[in-house]
Amino acid sequence: MYLSFFGLNEKPFSITPDPRYLFLSERHAEAMAHLLYGIKEAGGFIQLTGEVGTGKTTIVRSLLAQTPENAEIALILNPRMTAPEFLLTLCEELGIGVPDRAIGSLKDLVDVLNDYLLRAHAAGRRVVLVVDEAQNLAPEVLEQVRLLTNLETNTQKLLQIILIGQPELRELLDRSELRQLAQRITGRYHLDPLSGPETIAYVRHRLRVAGATSEIFTRRALQRIYRLSGGVPRVINILCDRALLGGYSMDRHRITTGLVRQAGTEVFGRHAGRPWIVWSGAGAAVLLVAGTVALWRLAPALWMASSAQAQPLQRTAQHQPANAKGHDAPAHAAAASSSAGAQQSLPQLLSRYAGETSAQAAYAKLFRLWGLRYTDGATGPCRQASGHGLFCLTEQGSLGQLRLYNRPAMLLLTDSAGHTYHVVVRQLGRAHATLELGPTPCRVGLAALTRDWAGAYVILWQPPDGRLHTLSAGMSGSGVRWLRTSLQQLEGVHSSGSGDNVYDAGLVQLVRRFQRTHGLVVDGIAGVETQVAVSGQLGQPRTPLLDAQRNGG
Repeated sequence: MYLSFFGLNEKPFSITPDPRYLFLSERHAEAMAHLLYGIKEAGGFIQLTGEVGTGKTTIVRSLLAQTPENAEIALILNPRMTAPEFLLTLCEELGIGVPDRAIGSLKDLVDVLNDYLLRAHAAGRRVVLVVDEAQNLAPEVLEQVRLLTNLETNTQKLLQIILIGQPELRELLDRSELRQLAQRITGRYHLDPLSGPETIAYVRHRLRVAGATSEIFTRRALQRIYRLSGGVPRVINILCDRALLGGYSMDRHRITTGLVRQAGTEVFGRHAGRPWIVWSGAGAAVLLVAGTVALWRLAPALWMASSAQAQPLQRTAQHQPANAKGHDAPAHAAAASSSAGAQQSLPQLLSRYAGETSAQAAYAKLFRLWGLRYTDGATGPCRQASGHGLFCLTEQGSLGQLRLYNRPAMLLLTDSAGHTYHVVVRQLGRAHATLELGPTPCRVGLAALTRDWAGAYVILWQPPDGRLHTLSAGMSGSGVRWLRTSLQQLEGVHSSGSGDNVYDAGLVQLVRRFQRTHGLVVDGIAGVETQVAVSGQLGQPRTPLLDAQRNGG
């Protein structure tokens, strides 16, 4: 909206963790150095903590972009799970095939993991586990994590573990029952908010990366941003974005103290004039604001070269099944029966087919996998998708999440030089991914893919009843009937047919079991993520799938 008005190429203050915007203050630079040391050196744990919004996740994304060639990274973003679920997720992130007999067995899972780590060590590869939001780890899972460090040769630990979390992580590790784990932590680092001068440098840095050629904020406006935000990067981003929007709406090319004050009032309410000294005490309120802004910002605009081309999700459109208008059958059937060829170098592929890695080109490929035609320059991609009964889901996640959703996805890759590429992954195997690049699908190693991927992706999906809505207790209808039938089918239980279209207590328990099994938020409510995961695990007919072996039914 305001990009061309201020001479910017892209949004400079998105709250998504883009490594290109990493601002290395003295503290952030030291933290990055600690993590890089943890990846390159063997043994023990590395612990990084910081308040909400201080840049921990952005550092993790930047770390992944600098991963040495001989290192494999397993990134777990949602560690709120049981010990067997944690080990299974770790195996999935590393692309380790787990036999059915091992699922649910701690001993068997550890044996499978140990065998893989020994082979990786023999091949000269280092394996690193990074756990974000580690303060959510249950004590019994932390104990299992500690036991993983017992996997070793005579001279070297086989698995390096980096724990990243909020200050509560330090309190958790101070418990007496976890003292054995605490003794194995070889490096501890805590991220503080930015200082006043660092805040000013941070804002200017992000504006330069976004293409600004002149000063947009006055110095007094930057000082006011520091006082309101307390130096917390996420809050700085929200304030600056609102101030730029306010300047655009009032036709002002310079952001003054008054515009910042007005932005603060919109973000924090009537007490915006006070210094932001209650960050930790009012964390829930700020997270609500940040979450709302994130949902608004995480639209397809992240993927389009111009914000004018982006379209919001159309929730009121008349939806039709993907193939109701006589479109060709999805292309995934052919993909399942044909070989993608030999594994190739990802940098070489991106260089060779750079002309095919724009957002528009990637959307065309994604649509084609659904048997649809994408029209470049027409309405936005998600509006086009909604005309066929499909919706966009824009997320920040991991390979494990992609496997769970089981849909072709458009990934945003960033190489070491800062160049971005939009690529479509059509299949996801245990050790490699198949990308839509060039005249035929190309295979690349998962380790190479995750080095350039910061976790941003878009998938298309088709709601079972044609409507994008949350299903919860007390509701009824065809969507509820589909949810119950699908979950019962996944559990191997036949429906009784009685009350199938009512979201009752029994269905709540089915949903909670599914959510707990697959690492989702366990609340018994079938939101969009839960619905996509259920349909992905079941495999809907005529739907392209990442797992070529799961063809629906």
